[in-house]
Amino acid sequence: MEISTKRFEYTFEILWKTLKEYLRLEGIDCSTPLKCFKEAFNAGLIDEKYESIFIDMVEKRNEIVHVYDFDQAKNIYKFIKSDELFSAIEDVYKKLKEKVREIKKDT
Repeated sequence: MEISTKRFEYTFEILWKTLKEYLRLEGIDCSTPLKCFKEAFNAGLIDEKYESIFIDMVEKRNEIVHVYDFDQAKNIYKFIKSDELFSAIEDVYKKLKEKVREIKKDT
């Protein structure tokens, strides 16, 4: 379980910081993960069906640091391993990849 939570933490950090940098290049300032996810949603990088997943990601990331209960740990683990979480992250990845292609094409 520990390996999965570490992977989630790394993925979470890379994801929000990548969104932060992309949004900065678009002239949008966001300094926290939640703010970046909200701005990414407004910019069309996060699909409406995944909006709540990204809010849950922030909550779970914050909970990981203070897990003292086995049931709470199991719930976080279940969330991390969910197909819906994977699909949400993959969807953002594909949209960012397409935006990068568009930028490269224009230069």
